[in-house]
Amino acid sequence: MSKNIMKQIGKYSYVIVFLLIFLVYVITSDGLTWLGVMNIFRHSAIVGIIAFGMGLVCLTGEIDLSVGSMLALDAGFAVVVFNVTGSVFLTFLFAILFGAFAGLINGLLVGYIKMPAFIVTLSTMLIYRSFAQYFCQQMDKELIGGGSSVYKMSRDIDSYQGLYDFGNGRIATIPTVGVVLLAITALFVYLTTSTKFGKKVYAIGSNENGAKMAGINVNLVKTSVFVITGILVGLSAFLWIAMNGSCDPATTGNSNEMYAIAAVVLGGISMSGGKGRVFGIFFGALSYTVIDKIIVALKMDSLINDAIKGIILIIVIMIQIVGPQIKEKFSK
Repeated sequence: MSKNIMKQIGKYSYVIVFLLIFLVYVITSDGLTWLGVMNIFRHSAIVGIIAFGMGLVCLTGEIDLSVGSMLALDAGFAVVVFNVTGSVFLTFLFAILFGAFAGLINGLLVGYIKMPAFIVTLSTMLIYRSFAQYFCQQMDKELIGGGSSVYKMSRDIDSYQGLYDFGNGRIATIPTVGVVLLAITALFVYLTTSTKFGKKVYAIGSNENGAKMAGINVNLVKTSVFVITGILVGLSAFLWIAMNGSCDPATTGNSNEMYAIAAVVLGGISMSGGKGRVFGIFFGALSYTVIDKIIVALKMDSLINDAIKGIILIIVIMIQIVGPQIKEKFSK
């Protein structure tokens, strides 16, 4: 009986981790409100949505370091499209398609050219960020909203206020972007648990050679997970400009690749591929946001923020590696 209980606890350890972190936040915060709790969804949305794409990539045993820079480039160009067309729909469509294109570049190089994902996405991380900054300097000021180093949505366009209200609105006290995160969570849980594509992703991560022998088109699946990640980055880029009305090519998406990886790891996805539940990514993203809030509540120096997150990430990965070894040792 106790073994079954422990097994179930192990399956949903990411929920327990989140609850423990949230409990620390409740204790350290000064007068926690419902609005404050709901803001966790708002602040988790961008990284959380990107993390689901990262989760698929990691399940195949690969990695994508370009998502933060891709977000900056996609969001910046989406602002230009909005300023030119004044259309929310065309801006959304562009953000999704451009994200898919940027992800496709990564996917083709990894899936078909067989280049290491680390090298490919490290390179595109530099390329995308550089392009985002370069084109911001080269474009006509009207295209980037009259700024000089930041892409700004023109407030004179009639549809601006509606888009901004959407990005900062609430549905039954839940931030709109948080509702989008919940919808993406439901979609990807279904995708990975109830579709052939999801089973193929896990099969490739567990045993790539075995997956090939089973008739799975490994190259296509690997390419597709990078494209899906690009689409999710495009969605995040659209939400980013809806929330902020601008995009700074130098800082937007900075370290988001690391935060997304951290959300994936905290959610219980194995970096070696083939193991973990995508549902855990949702709690991983929330956990990382709450850690941020704990640091603020404790009035710690903001410069130490990433150091604490890095330490937590190392500890979690260490547990992933050492835990099974200890379990195997005691089971003998």
